[in-house]
Amino acid sequence: TSLHKDKGSIVTMKLALASLLIGSAAAFAPPSASKMQTSLDARPGYSEALPFEKPPLSLTGDMVGDFGFDPFGFSSVDISRHFNNVFGTDLGISDLNWLRESELIHGRICQVAVVGMIWPGLFGTFKGAEWAGGVDAYSYTNPIEAITHVPVLATIQIIAFMSYLEVQRIKIILEDGSKHIPGDQRFGQGGYNPFKLNYTPEEYEEKRLQELKHCRLAMLGFYGAYAQANASGVSIAEQLGAALKAPEYYAKAGYFFPEGI
Repeated sequence: TSLHKDKGSIVTMKLALASLLIGSAAAFAPPSASKMQTSLDARPGYSEALPFEKPPLSLTGDMVGDFGFDPFGFSSVDISRHFNNVFGTDLGISDLNWLRESELIHGRICQVAVVGMIWPGLFGTFKGAEWAGGVDAYSYTNPIEAITHVPVLATIQIIAFMSYLEVQRIKIILEDGSKHIPGDQRFGQGGYNPFKLNYTPEEYEEKRLQELKHCRLAMLGFYGAYAQANASGVSIAEQLGAALKAPEYYAKAGYFFPEGI
């Protein structure tokens, strides 16, 4: 009899736990598409990214990647006048195009930087030279620590290469003038095309959006990786590895559910 009671209590407990889990899942389930669509349609003129705010008038949604997100109003600043004064001529480039140019350039740099922050911890580092900072100059996997040990000659080389790319970018902007497409470095389709890319206009616009999303993600990722490396003092690869391991207290705490359930 006691055995039947124990089995009955276990079944009852299982049913209770199942009902709790189902209730919890239902609480976090997203609303149906029709309800979401109705709520968005009921607020015309509001930002797609921030449905509770109206975007600045400068964001009309016509530009690739424009989702109406500009809480600080950068798109309403007269950026073109500043650059026209710098170059001494009216280039005919709109404020939004200048901002998009900046967004793409910063995003591309951050994509390279994030790879550079992760790569040494995963695949190792290069051996240095005695005459240029020592053999261990490049052996640091923490990006914050590594940048302080880079030899002076290597730093000069990096700055020189970046300066060359920047000069070429400005040259292209001055040559294109009002016809300049933000981020166009004449590499890929429409320029030097070693990979023989040949997208349709629709595919090309989709690729532009994909790059922009990767740029935005890389800028957030770079800041997060930098802040975490600065706080932890270890490489990004070590942090990712530790995040995938079960914590020490897991074995001590035991299982959440009693054995047999």
